[in-house]
Amino acid sequence: MTTETAHRADGSGRADGVGTWAVLLPAERYEAERLVHHDTLELTGLADVSGPGPGDQVAVLVDAPPRLVALGRVTATGHRHREDPDDPQSDVEPGALVVAYTRRAFDEPVPADLLALDGPVSPLEPAAFRALADQLGPPPARRTWLVSLDLPIEAGSPAEAVRLFWSYVQELGPRELPAFVSPAGDELAMQAFVLGAEANQDPEEDD
Repeated sequence: MTTETAHRADGSGRADGVGTWAVLLPAERYEAERLVHHDTLELTGLADVSGPGPGDQVAVLVDAPPRLVALGRVTATGHRHREDPDDPQSDVEPGALVVAYTRRAFDEPVPADLLALDGPVSPLEPAAFRALADQLGPPPARRTWLVSLDLPIEAGSPAEAVRLFWSYVQELGPRELPAFVSPAGDELAMQAFVLGAEANQDPEEDD
């Protein structure tokens, strides 16, 4: 079975009418996406980059070395001005790319050494996109996890303690506070995570 493939004037591959692209994340943005779950990826500062359109498929990568960290589909090529984020009549800021994630692999990136990227957004042959998606494989089976955050807080009342708790969470966030996670029903398998990675919280084991 063959797939009819056409090419845009700007060189991007298209399979079955859908463009395929590679988007390169800066290192700091990759860390931010890895720390907190987002449904979409919004990249700005692309005013001089043309190509991806709504519906196009995107492979999200990080560099040094090139690795695939997510797949997605373009939902828009601009976003609402910050003054009116919920106003459908507000202007759309040019130079922004909005991608809805369809598959994430931030914790276990897939090598993509054979790709040649020439900027933050590069056209990608449909065959190369499919090869990356196949290498990524199906998503893992979902299960229930118990996630907790324990902070000893001195306060004059339970309500004040809760307020202080949320203040500390907002101020310190996932970069400094350890979150504890375990499979539901198996609390003995609890692990601590900081910066999105497992972190040892037993000072005796560090000696």
